[in-house]
Amino acid sequence: MAEASVITDEMRAAIGKESKPATLEVDKTAVRMFARAVGYTDLIYYDEEYAKSKGYRSLLAPMGFLGHPIFRPDASFRPTYVAPFETPFKRVLNGGTDIEYYEPICAGDVLTSTTKIADIVERKGAMGTMLFIINETTCKNQEGRVVARFRGTLIHY
Repeated sequence: MAEASVITDEMRAAIGKESKPATLEVDKTAVRMFARAVGYTDLIYYDEEYAKSKGYRSLLAPMGFLGHPIFRPDASFRPTYVAPFETPFKRVLNGGTDIEYYEPICAGDVLTSTTKIADIVERKGAMGTMLFIINETTCKNQEGRVVARFRGTLIHY
């Protein structure tokens, strides 16, 4: 007899539903801090005049940095990558993130991101059943153009 799936109707219903938009600010200090933290030394991340001389509007945001959400003390904040449902598992592991860029993101940009669950997959592993939740986030700049899209996988086990 086959085991029952851990994927519930509630989980299936969440696939494809977009989150509320989140606003992300890309500021100079954060660009510099992120670049320094990951070891980038190119001046396009540190010196605005140099970045402009290379054709950018301002400091270039390093790969992997898509700004910071705007914090509001009068609003609750739930990260958009957190599933809107409970799973039967206690542990979560980052299964990887792929980011596709469509145009440069620079300091001063204000991004709007929306996230949706693209897929939910159940697999059996050495430790038992695992649930793979694949999120897709789309970031648009202040002009409404898509500048990046990333897919992230969270493994619940």
